[in-house]
Amino acid sequence: MTRISAANRFHTVATKSLVASQQLRISRRLGSFRLTYPHAGLSTSTMGPTANMIKSNRLKQLFIDGSRPAMGVWQMLPGANVSRILAGSGADWVMVDCEHGNIDDAAMHDAVPAIAALGVSPIVRLPDLQPWMIKRALDSGAHGILVPLIRTVEEVKSVVAAAKFPPQGVRGFGSPIAVQNFQPKPTLSEYLQQANESLLTMVQIETKEALEAVEDIAPLVDVVFVGPFDLGNNIGHPIINGKRDVELDEAIARVLKATVAAGKKCGIYCTSGEEAKLYADMGFHMVSAATDYTILQASLASTLSIARGAGAGDKVASY
Repeated sequence: MTRISAANRFHTVATKSLVASQQLRISRRLGSFRLTYPHAGLSTSTMGPTANMIKSNRLKQLFIDGSRPAMGVWQMLPGANVSRILAGSGADWVMVDCEHGNIDDAAMHDAVPAIAALGVSPIVRLPDLQPWMIKRALDSGAHGILVPLIRTVEEVKSVVAAAKFPPQGVRGFGSPIAVQNFQPKPTLSEYLQQANESLLTMVQIETKEALEAVEDIAPLVDVVFVGPFDLGNNIGHPIINGKRDVELDEAIARVLKATVAAGKKCGIYCTSGEEAKLYADMGFHMVSAATDYTILQASLASTLSIARGAGAGDKVASY
């Protein structure tokens, strides 16, 4: 019995030593990801407004400060160099357009870090409201998402759930890529704990159904964003040659009023600096001023016109 007990004790000690050794090796491997697990029961949104991720989200910080409207530009053309040019323009945020732009998943993963590296917030407009698209965008390190063509309150609730980690939502955790786009770089645990509060969930009001439900939609998200072209189309008052009917103006005013009443932020797509200034003065918190595709096209056309002696010509309002 003595020999057996001694053997058992030796086996137990050896097993514990082996397990400890394995844990040490695993810990060292995971060390490159700076992974530490949160304490049991710690909420993923207990970090408060001083969380580092919020501080490195320029758009979110502007919303908190409330000092001025956040001005942004739209990226439709793929390429990290395009992203850097746009982010270096003085913009507060760049919209990486995966809906109507020529930007696929790989191009999105190139654009987001290029923008964030210059201290500007990369926001991704999704092609659709599918949960896997939301996950891919946020896992790329985007500071927020914009979901187009919302129609119902139920759709908005689904979007919010997909964008939040439990217990607030159902987002899956596991991307080591996302943390690279915040400075100082958070650990994976810090990202897990702060993401729900630090990242922005935005939906576009551009359908008749969403307009009719905007008072119920606005409290659910961080930003309500007006897509004036589709909104005009959907309510029977399309924008033709830059002209906006009074009915569309009233619809836009309704969205702004509902959003402010809910204590949330309101954004709008604009086609020029002049239009952006107009809506900023109206009280919009997030305004786009230019789109890479259209401003490149307009600038080249104007430059060539001047070179031919015809003058700059008048810019025609367009998408």
